Amino acid sequence: MHDLTDEVSRIVKNSGIKTGMVHIFNIGSTASIGTIEFEPGLQRDLPELLNKLIPPSREYGHEQMWHDGNGHSHLQATWLGPSLTVPVHEGKLQLGTWQQIFHLECDIKPRQRKIVVTVYGE
Repeated sequence: MHDLTDEVSRIVKNSGIKTGMVHIFNIGSTASIGTIEFEPGLQRDLPELLNKLIPPSREYGHEQMWHDGNGHSHLQATWLGPSLTVPVHEGKLQLGTWQQIFHLECDIKPRQRKIVVTVYGE
């Protein structure tokens, strides 16, 4: 899990917009983007919860087709979603005090990810 908040804030600031939105999108089918209070307990809790709700299993259709061990990774990432849109007001992200933007890798092995950040507004 990675905290993207500072990077996204920097991109918004460099864009020069004052009012608008920023969209953050993960390219790939086994990782997700969202918001959370980015602290060690929740960094542990979210992946553990996902593994309880959608555990690794050989029974998934993806496993039966590809035998690559990551059927649950696709389902976890799909359930959380690949993107997030955050409002921008007075040039700043409109997030709660304890709300940060995260990227979560759900796959069973490390991946090199590309995240697209699109800023629009005026």
